[in-house]
Amino acid sequence: MPESEAKEAKAGEMSRGFRPKLGASSGHNRVLLQEQLNLDHPLVKLSQAIEWQEFEAEFGNPMSREGGRPALRTRLMVGLHYLKALYNESDESVVAKWVENPYWQYFCGAETFEHEFPCHPTSLVKWRQRVGVEGVEKLLQQVLRSATVQQALQPCEIERVTVDTTVQEKAIAFPTDARLYEKARRALVRVARQHQVKLRQSYVRLGKQALFWQSRYASARQAKRAKAQTRKLRTYLGRVVRDIERKMSDIPQAVQSLLEIAKRIYQQQPKDTGKLYSVHAPEVECIATGKVHKRYEFGCKVVLATTAASNWIVGIDAVHGNPYDGATLKGALAQAEKLTAVKPKQAFVDKGFRGTTHHPLEVEVFVAGTRKLTGALKRCLKRRSAIEPVIGHSKQDHALGRNYLQGQIGDRINAYLAGCGFNLRKLFRFFLTHPLIHSQAIA
Repeated sequence: MPESEAKEAKAGEMSRGFRPKLGASSGHNRVLLQEQLNLDHPLVKLSQAIEWQEFEAEFGNPMSREGGRPALRTRLMVGLHYLKALYNESDESVVAKWVENPYWQYFCGAETFEHEFPCHPTSLVKWRQRVGVEGVEKLLQQVLRSATVQQALQPCEIERVTVDTTVQEKAIAFPTDARLYEKARRALVRVARQHQVKLRQSYVRLGKQALFWQSRYASARQAKRAKAQTRKLRTYLGRVVRDIERKMSDIPQAVQSLLEIAKRIYQQQPKDTGKLYSVHAPEVECIATGKVHKRYEFGCKVVLATTAASNWIVGIDAVHGNPYDGATLKGALAQAEKLTAVKPKQAFVDKGFRGTTHHPLEVEVFVAGTRKLTGALKRCLKRRSAIEPVIGHSKQDHALGRNYLQGQIGDRINAYLAGCGFNLRKLFRFFLTHPLIHSQAIA
């Protein structure tokens, strides 16, 4: 073939979207990421500081006896969760950005640059369900261990901790009675259609219209008219509940659970305790915060334990039942000892922890504003308020402010991931300012 014809054929192939594959057949070798990246980048140093072999030993045997598709690499799944917590990403966005960022790929153990998605976003959900709360807690434990090895966190700092609680809000709309009636009715109608149950009336059009006018009347301060529309929505819900119970003789478990939720919403009164505030998240609790701009928050309580001197999160967990703050102190201190292998000796708390009934005997508990102290203890108690910006950054930058994971297990997993993200950010900044310490630790 003449040279001119060969060039024209090659140009036609390129115009049709043809690209030669990289490899031995095309005469090109794929370059290693380690040869392209800046090895002084904090994310590269962070990947070298984490003991990935421990995760392989803990989570590396996921295959069942029946077989199936080979499991994804453990380092990939752990690395994606670390990146998700560090940069406050969702499951979808962390997978999408992984393809674009060579440092993220190197952090997750890739040797060469990959041009395809590492996994489907739902794989992260299934992996969290498989490892459970204990597995995600090991991610936080490994971050603290890496910080100790790199000398970013001194073991003596853990002997003095600050403990406080906050509210982790759930991803639900503000629970007005009218909105709850309408959502419960729509969920029941949807389930009835899935099971081929023909309802006498679904109230799809009337329910939507009543909710619209209820919100309009409430916005216009016309309370009587708004209350009348709310009664309509409640009536529609009761009719659908009774219609399904009449026409479904053998009710499946999922439908029975939804019916029980709908009945509770239908029967509950404004002054009742233990009310339901969401159809899809019945575990949500109403917690009075005392804030002027937000009197109530809907979610669960989270207890945090941080080092008094350097503000590392050494304990974090979600607790349900809206307990008294002092009742969470023992659990927080026990978790700090479990994660760091160092027993706290002194704890500094606010006035919400008053009452020595729940204080552990082996730990000195100092409550702000209850007695006068001098010297170092006075300075440590004064520094107790440093935990407030830790809570603020965890909510704003690491997804503690709004939880999208399902159920009570999802509340705990999201809290652990927020702790991982905050500590990883501190370790990330440590590598920026202390490169020599890191090189000595690796050597």
